[in-house]
Amino acid sequence: MTAVPGSRAPESLFDLLRRASSTLALAGVPTPDTDAELLAAHVFGLDRGVLAAAAARGDAAPEDVAVFEGLLARRAAREPLQHLTGLAPFRHMELRVGPGVFVPRPETEMVAQLAIDALRAMPGDAPIAVDLGTGSGALALAMATEVPHASVHAAENAVDAFIWAKENFAAHAPHARLAFIDLASAFPELDGKVSVVVSNPPYVPDSAVPRDPEVRFWDPPGALYGGPDGLEVVRILSGVALRLLHPGGTLVIEHGEWQGDAIRELLNVDDWRAVATHPDLTTRDRATTALRP
Repeated sequence: MTAVPGSRAPESLFDLLRRASSTLALAGVPTPDTDAELLAAHVFGLDRGVLAAAAARGDAAPEDVAVFEGLLARRAAREPLQHLTGLAPFRHMELRVGPGVFVPRPETEMVAQLAIDALRAMPGDAPIAVDLGTGSGALALAMATEVPHASVHAAENAVDAFIWAKENFAAHAPHARLAFIDLASAFPELDGKVSVVVSNPPYVPDSAVPRDPEVRFWDPPGALYGGPDGLEVVRILSGVALRLLHPGGTLVIEHGEWQGDAIRELLNVDDWRAVATHPDLTTRDRATTALRP
């Protein structure tokens, strides 16, 4: 086909993705190629593999790219990708997320595995698990879907986060229990009956402002900051978990890579047994476990 004189050939999907990736790279986005592809797949309603194949063939980009360009500009301004797509992958699930809820991170998947392994090891037909400060519901829903015979309870007292969690519970594990309650006073009716307590609490020290704009400007402060040393909520968790767990029950706490020593000391002072810190796949300390005496 001969091009009309003076007209521009339609942009190819390959060129659109390359231009989008360049825009994101200049904005400092850590994974510009991946984010460009995920945004395009979301906007154009394509599987990412189908999108990649179409780009490799040199297919033309859709004529109307206004929505894509708008989301690209927002991502270049460092709005989280998960807020733009409305989804955050976590283990085998896609969780609904957005403003007001902490976006689950890949490293938390190993925290979920620690809780799941402990729950599976418990005797009985219906071991009980509790997620304190569930946020989007990631840890609770991982346990509820991967250990289906367990009775899973989750506490959250931030209104915005609770709304997202409620949607995720309905989609993935309507049989699990989500309660709008402060973790410090959660589930007194379960005292001494719980097999696993897990939490990803706020653990960033108040003075340690996160470097990444996606975290600093978009994650809710209540899910990030844990007091002067970052351990205020961890201290509360220790007491609550001692109340909830039966003897031999397991506590799993996510924390920052520099906090393992302090958390082990804290739990040892509270007479927990078999206190141990576990690295994530990047070999950074990520979670500490302990057994109820």
